[in-house]
Amino acid sequence: MAHDELWKMEKSFWLDGPEFYGRAMAPDARMVFPDPVGILAGEEIVEGLKQAPRWAEVRFDEREATGMGDTVVLAYRATGKRKGEAAYVALCMSTYVKGDEGWRLLAHQQSPVSG
Repeated sequence: MAHDELWKMEKSFWLDGPEFYGRAMAPDARMVFPDPVGILAGEEIVEGLKQAPRWAEVRFDEREATGMGDTVVLAYRATGKRKGEAAYVALCMSTYVKGDEGWRLLAHQQSPVSG
């Protein structure tokens, strides 16, 4: 089932580096992050990763998946941890599309959960 494969990819987007993004992301993808990052597109996303610390671990709760044709949307509550920092909790949504080269991430959004 594609959903299992996509959940594994989603975890890799959190934990792996820019090389993974280059392989698994649509060339003109969009990502929306809280300020001060904001909206990033395409190569901006990969370049931004080179500057950002990676997550040491992540957990997905309240996982939901839906799709239509060659498009799947994952929605979930993420709890990410970096060494020496407090946990980051956000509601997230990612959209994947299937093309000739397999599944690619087209869009991702994070909305932080306060408290």
